[in-house]
Amino acid sequence: MPEGNYSTVTEFILAGLSEKPELQLALFLLFLGIYVVTVVGNLGIITLIGLNSHLHTPMYFFLSSQSFIDLCHSTVIIPKMLENFVTKKNIISYPECMTRLYFFLVFVISECHMLAEMAYDHYVAICNPLLYKVTMSYQVCSWMVIGVYSMGLVGATAHTFCMLRVIFCKADIINHYFCDLFPLLELSCSSTFISEVVVLCFSAFNILVPTLTILGSYIFIIGSILQIHSIEGRSKAFSTCSSHISAVSIFFGSAAFMYLKPSSVSSMDQGKVSSVFYTIIVPMLNPIIYSLWNKAVKVALSKLLDKRSFA
Repeated sequence: MPEGNYSTVTEFILAGLSEKPELQLALFLLFLGIYVVTVVGNLGIITLIGLNSHLHTPMYFFLSSQSFIDLCHSTVIIPKMLENFVTKKNIISYPECMTRLYFFLVFVISECHMLAEMAYDHYVAICNPLLYKVTMSYQVCSWMVIGVYSMGLVGATAHTFCMLRVIFCKADIINHYFCDLFPLLELSCSSTFISEVVVLCFSAFNILVPTLTILGSYIFIIGSILQIHSIEGRSKAFSTCSSHISAVSIFFGSAAFMYLKPSSVSSMDQGKVSSVFYTIIVPMLNPIIYSLWNKAVKVALSKLLDKRSFA
């Protein structure tokens, strides 16, 4: 059908998490609290690592970068979500929707690869400790982080370019609480085959490759840990990895559920629940997990609080 026969959509309506008016205030307060904890926790991690010279190591350099990604990731999603809880009609313009989609993809893809790099860092630290300083030099770590953001930018650009080619003309209600790929594709009047193939290919790469990297790293790590005869040594090695394993499990589990299935077989209502985990819960939990399970972070935090109390 010729493009001229379409009435192009210039704005969308976000359906949100719930259509029940009586739940809007409770959900607003809940997610406002989550956002405050997310901002304070991730800024706290970044500040703590920046101020404490003992934490100026590759492991905490990656952790600081991950906290920055989590902070930006949640900031793209939650403020608009909070606005929607207190407005009658959750309108978002087409340019704003595409912009938010782009930056969401940049940070969610970067998170995937950052988690993989953190697993590799653990692998080098435990399996090749004598070569750790050489293998994970400042220059190498810097290039690894640049590579993470490059992956995010390339993936986001490809996805957004495909989305800009899609023609929206039917319904303008996005069955989600933010502009995401599959909910937007459901509104298309044009063929979405190429866009869905691009989504599945990039999602497979950005989820499966980091997952395989993480699994491979931890297979070698577990092998090395089992060779440690000291119970204290084993416990220390496991504690180094436990927080990262928890963050990886929640993030990749929920992301894979959302993106590694075609939209035709994936319920958007189920997708909303899955999305809440990797867009909102994970960025809030990461600083809590790392601060509770990481002894060096707890010691640095205690020293910082002691100094302030003394002052």
